[in-house]
Amino acid sequence: MAEDLEVRRRPGGRSARVAAAVHEAVDALLLETGPGGFTVADVARRAGVNPTSIYRRWGSLEAVILDVEAARLAEISPMPDTGTLRGDLLEYARTAAADITRPGRLAFLQALIGAGDLTVEQRQSFLMQRARQFQGMLDRGRERGEPALDYTAIVDCILAPIYLRRLLGVSVGEPDLELFVERAFTTTQSRPAVPPIHLGRKVFPA
Repeated sequence: MAEDLEVRRRPGGRSARVAAAVHEAVDALLLETGPGGFTVADVARRAGVNPTSIYRRWGSLEAVILDVEAARLAEISPMPDTGTLRGDLLEYARTAAADITRPGRLAFLQALIGAGDLTVEQRQSFLMQRARQFQGMLDRGRERGEPALDYTAIVDCILAPIYLRRLLGVSVGEPDLELFVERAFTTTQSRPAVPPIHLGRKVFPA
């Protein structure tokens, strides 16, 4: 018990090592078996930690997977800065379409869908860091005088068709990605404004 409390209290040191070991174990298991092929006990055994440490820190296996995938996305897929919002969105769409074809990379979506025991707040907490990165890209476009897109247009018109086509086994080519990006601009211009989500000091459209 004392060890578990120590793990939760300290942002660095042993806590950081435990988190890193768990992340590495989950990432390896996702590649080997997929999100439905292992348990918290498997993660703990691979990471060399007590299962109670995982439950106390994350609460569930789905939460661990979401945490791992959110961190991975932030690291390997930063928001592009090409000089135009259209260029940024197209480059991001290319990265997302390529990344999702790699083994185990549907894990984030599958874990999010299957995480029935998580509250709305818990689900959103894993997406907020990504949301802030999107906000920075959208802010740059606004500052350049480009169309003010909202996040729902990016999700609905770019990310959703990429993920859905992957789930259905349908390929996505460059013309498709260009079409998705154009739809994001067209959809935003023809729809009413959506309520914003406040992300700390910034405002991120819902």
